Amino acid sequence: MTTLTINLSQNFTLNDQQFETICYNNKNLNFERNAQGELIIMPPTGSETGAKNSSLLGQLWYWNYQKKLGQTFDSSTGFKLPNNAIRSPDVSWIKKERWQQLNPEEKEKFAPICPDFVIELLSVNDDWNEGLKKMQEYIDNGVKLGWLIDSKNKKVAIYRPDQDIEIVEKPQTLSGENILPDFVLDLTDILTN
Repeated sequence: MTTLTINLSQNFTLNDQQFETICYNNKNLNFERNAQGELIIMPPTGSETGAKNSSLLGQLWYWNYQKKLGQTFDSSTGFKLPNNAIRSPDVSWIKKERWQQLNPEEKEKFAPICPDFVIELLSVNDDWNEGLKKMQEYIDNGVKLGWLIDSKNKKVAIYRPDQDIEIVEKPQTLSGENILPDFVLDLTDILTN
């Protein structure tokens, strides 16, 4: 499924309130705003991708439920990044201490915070290179660990600050490393077609 980007031109910038109004007035659509102020309309995922996203979120949520180290978020959650983009990772997590620093109003809207951890799962028709760019944007804005999962081609790009991207072919599991202590993501159902 292809995303649609609407260029609002250089003479028009979509401020936070306008973006929020568009989102709340069109609850059946998923939007993001990139750093250039372009509005991105994202179609719903297919059922297979939705099931895989559910598995990813469920595994992270369960780990966090046991550890109580932070807050997990699903794909409908928007975050205002330092570069002014508003992005919605498929799965994300923020360390408890950072999340608690936000006030209730900030938490209610598109929180002005970059997650510590993100997962993006490519849908069948998503472009690998576009996914790589989006992951780099997350890292550039403060993500500590990110995984771009391409279930069709059975590979994962692992992003860490100040390191080269690591591409892993057909992994069975992924480690949360020191960002998500003791978290191991089981990819058995994710990388099967």
